[in-house]
Amino acid sequence: MHAVLVIALCGLFAPRPVTAQPADPQMIDIPQGPFIMGRNDGPADESPAHTLTLRKYAIDRLPVTNAQYAAFLENSGVTGPGGERLYDHDDPDARIHRLNSRWTADPGSEQHPVVEASWAGARAYCAWRNARLPTEAEWEKAARGIDGRRYPWGNEAPDARRARFAAGWHGTAPVDAHPAGASPYGVLDLAGNAWEWVSSAYRPYPYRSDDGREDPLPGSVRATRGGGQDSSAAEITTTQRGRNLSRNPAAGHHNIGFRCAR
Repeated sequence: MHAVLVIALCGLFAPRPVTAQPADPQMIDIPQGPFIMGRNDGPADESPAHTLTLRKYAIDRLPVTNAQYAAFLENSGVTGPGGERLYDHDDPDARIHRLNSRWTADPGSEQHPVVEASWAGARAYCAWRNARLPTEAEWEKAARGIDGRRYPWGNEAPDARRARFAAGWHGTAPVDAHPAGASPYGVLDLAGNAWEWVSSAYRPYPYRSDDGREDPLPGSVRATRGGGQDSSAAEITTTQRGRNLSRNPAAGHHNIGFRCAR
């Protein structure tokens, strides 16, 4: 009886073979060309402002939701092939749980941004979709455009119509709840609602893709972008890098989500 119970529990949390690809969410093309990254009139880690030229890429119009990540967990389990933790399912802040032997988003949270996914979990989800995490530079261009704006919608101060911020610990909103906060390219939810993992290690500017910050080695603290549901207005700018945020990449967090790029 004891052996049967152990086998059953191992089957509950062991990685499962990936058998099906999800329907690809809408992605938005970001054109090739230069943009200004960083700023000189803000926190020290956002300077110096510098011009980068990026190749064309695509990025998710919306952050990954609890419902989407639950489908991934159903295929992959909560632990990666190297033993890395993909999702903190046992954290009180998790919004995905086992229900009728399936990973399922909690009722009412299906379309909210997934939180409690580790950086490894975010990378694994994007790979499942034949995509990847955006670099820090790609994220910022998608949010800021080419005119150096302070927020995705422009330079006007944030309000409840454009972004979810200054809310409670669990105060996320559905990812499509703020269409007035769209970036110049039509990408949504880039300010507030949940910080977002990017592929880049948190290193000083200027940004360089060839200086090691894009190496996918475990342990490096990663940048996070956009601000969360419990962030102040000052933390949801297009240049904010999450310097004061708890963001151990091996764990999930109550206010960090992600989106994918290609």
